[in-house]
Amino acid sequence: MIDAHVMRTYRELFRTPEFTPLFTVASAQVAASTVSGLALGTLVYGTTRSPLLSALSMFGASFAQVLGATVLLSAADRLPPRAAMTGLALVFWAGTVVLALPGLPLWALFAVVLGMGLAASLGGGVRFGLLNEILPKDGYLLGRSVLSMSVGVQQIIGFGAGGALMTALSPRGTLLAAAGLYLVAAVVARWGLSARPPRAQGRPSPAQTWRTNRTLWSSGVRRRLYLALWVPNGLIVGCESLYVAYDASHAGLLFACAAAGMLAGDTLMGRFVPKRWRERLSAPLRLLLAVPYLVFLLHPSLPVAVAAVVLASAGYSAGLLLQERLMAVTPEEMSGQALGLQSSGVLTMQGVGAAIAGAVAQFTSAAAAMGVMAVASVAVTLALAPGLRADAAVEVRSRAPAGRAA
Repeated sequence: MIDAHVMRTYRELFRTPEFTPLFTVASAQVAASTVSGLALGTLVYGTTRSPLLSALSMFGASFAQVLGATVLLSAADRLPPRAAMTGLALVFWAGTVVLALPGLPLWALFAVVLGMGLAASLGGGVRFGLLNEILPKDGYLLGRSVLSMSVGVQQIIGFGAGGALMTALSPRGTLLAAAGLYLVAAVVARWGLSARPPRAQGRPSPAQTWRTNRTLWSSGVRRRLYLALWVPNGLIVGCESLYVAYDASHAGLLFACAAAGMLAGDTLMGRFVPKRWRERLSAPLRLLLAVPYLVFLLHPSLPVAVAAVVLASAGYSAGLLLQERLMAVTPEEMSGQALGLQSSGVLTMQGVGAAIAGAVAQFTSAAAAMGVMAVASVAVTLALAPGLRADAAVEVRSRAPAGRAA
């Protein structure tokens, strides 16, 4: 890795070899998953009229992340990154084509969704491990924030384009368009990235995955960071999974506004907020992620709902700060698996959150379920806050120069 200087600008970032193709691959995959998720959720809801099944079709792939995190994650550091990213994009392309087949039974649809989720469990570790490898240490937060910003931009574009494509083509035609984006990602990964060796030696295996996961989880500091990254986020994604059931005619708008709020938060946190303020903002941002959703208990007008969604989604930027701390307390040779475990845990909890929210909505209403999930997220954030503050104080003291009080 390059450590010559501190990376502060987007120009420096995009001049870094391999960052641009990595950014392009990630952006194409986010756009594809956004378009296909909206099409699939709409298709399933139109067929079943079930909020639970609609939510699970969009976010249920996350459940496979549990299995992937326990048996596959050692491959994140033990496979050549270019080959892994190309292969994963091709798997997503093939799976999305299958989802577009007419007459596909519901059980087969969910089997494909879970299979794609299992493959995706490697994606975060490979992608973010490569990011950590090609950027200087002080450039990770900026690079990660740009990838997160890309998620926001691509989701805004994807939900808008997805709605237009479904009107022009149909949900199945929209799925085929998403498959084309996955194919673009595979091409860019294969010919845009350099051939790099694996970051760690040895063959990937379930046993190695377990050993490294145990090491990562054995640290109380990392354990608290993982929980803070996983749980509040996942519960709020449960709220988002109910947009279709809450207001099907404006679901695309709500999804796009959530992406816009996330984009704004990541931009501010990654580029403009001074380092001395970041730790102070971490807990308030996690609360911001949940509190605005309480307004849905009052069945607000569309403008108020949009404002609440935008404001809440800015709170996702807390994850950037927690990831930066996670990398600071993780050995470099485990960075890919550590980030893969973080990504898999986030996606798993998103699936859990969608399932819980859908089940609550099934017996109450979408608005009531959003309120329940927001209250649960606030409770988890408040419970974790004291331990995270104590860990941060220890980290600050450990970085203080010898002979000086921190």
